[in-house]
Amino acid sequence: MMDAIDPRAPQRVRHETRLRLLTVKTVTDITPLMRRIRLEGDMAGFASLGHADHIKTFLFAEGVAPELPPVGLRGAEFAPGTRPEMRDYTPRYWNVEEGWIELDFALHGDGPASTWANSAVPGSKLVIGGPRGSMIVPFAFDWYLLVGDETALPAIGRRIEEMPEGAKVIAILEVDNPAEVQSFETKADLALHYVYRNGATAGTTAVLADAVTAAALPDGVAYAYIAGEVTMAHAVRDHLTSERGFNPEYIKAAGYWRYGVADAHEDH
Repeated sequence: MMDAIDPRAPQRVRHETRLRLLTVKTVTDITPLMRRIRLEGDMAGFASLGHADHIKTFLFAEGVAPELPPVGLRGAEFAPGTRPEMRDYTPRYWNVEEGWIELDFALHGDGPASTWANSAVPGSKLVIGGPRGSMIVPFAFDWYLLVGDETALPAIGRRIEEMPEGAKVIAILEVDNPAEVQSFETKADLALHYVYRNGATAGTTAVLADAVTAAALPDGVAYAYIAGEVTMAHAVRDHLTSERGFNPEYIKAAGYWRYGVADAHEDH
């Protein structure tokens, strides 16, 4: 006898991996610390089916012109001394037919991605790759919980905007201050809550985890997406499973970064 298939189980879809050399078309600051960059180029075959998908951005050292490397059995093959830094970003908006994609960059710190985004102007080049796959979360839950700091806003904003009419969504988001608040167009029944660090260094406060702990949450079967600083994501996930009765199978906790550690990323 076959086991019944869980209609709420997330589905994974693989995509053909492809590298693209794109050119910056426009640079728009949607808040003082969040920059949206539209890139143009060959987008044929691009697919991103899940809100938490990510592409790789290839960030070359100063003085090294971005170019498409040859791809071998182990992936991209760069000449000695030219291998770029790589960071993950959420595809925010795109149009395959018109040949463009928009990425949102949080302008914090002096890492390679923030440095590139700070200096990007029309005509700047960027190599991207992927997504390698998508995780599709069915619209089959009684309600949805979205929790994240500003690094998760592209994925969470995308999820909010793609929700169908009547879907019940609670989003609890951390940003530095009220000037960083983003609003989202959605057909969903959205309760949007922001908490602020008010100048404290990102990753050094518990304001987001505390807000989730204090939140009144509805009954029913929920799916939770938590993303941002690793320690926060773990704390919120543990709270939801141990104190709120969430099914661990219906929680995605993505540690996008870890305070004090460069290029940390953990998924649970």
